[in-house]
Amino acid sequence: MKEKPIWTRIAFIVGTIVFIVGTIDPLEGSVLILAGSFLFALSAYFTGDRYFKLFLTYFVMMVVGVFFLFYLSSFGGFGEGALSWWWSILVLPYPLAWLLTVITLIIRNRKKPQKEIISQH
Repeated sequence: MKEKPIWTRIAFIVGTIVFIVGTIDPLEGSVLILAGSFLFALSAYFTGDRYFKLFLTYFVMMVVGVFFLFYLSSFGGFGEGALSWWWSILVLPYPLAWLLTVITLIIRNRKKPQKEIISQH
């Protein structure tokens, strides 16, 4: 069996820490959440993780949502005297992808590969 590079494990752990720290304030921490999501996708790609395509999709969704979050914030945000609340639909991929990333991380953690389970006995 081919040994996985140690830096991929480090990237995943750093991604998890950055993702959690960014979640404390999702607006200001959106850049940290993007970085963590990118590290999840990068780590999954180089380890051959079956969740790679999901992590990549969620990362792209977050990029789109955060882009519109910053872009629409430059117009003064939403509500009275600013943009209509309908414009906030463009930001929706960001929280949706965040939630899906958390769910995927939980599922990924709960489903250990069969090889690890056998080697523990």
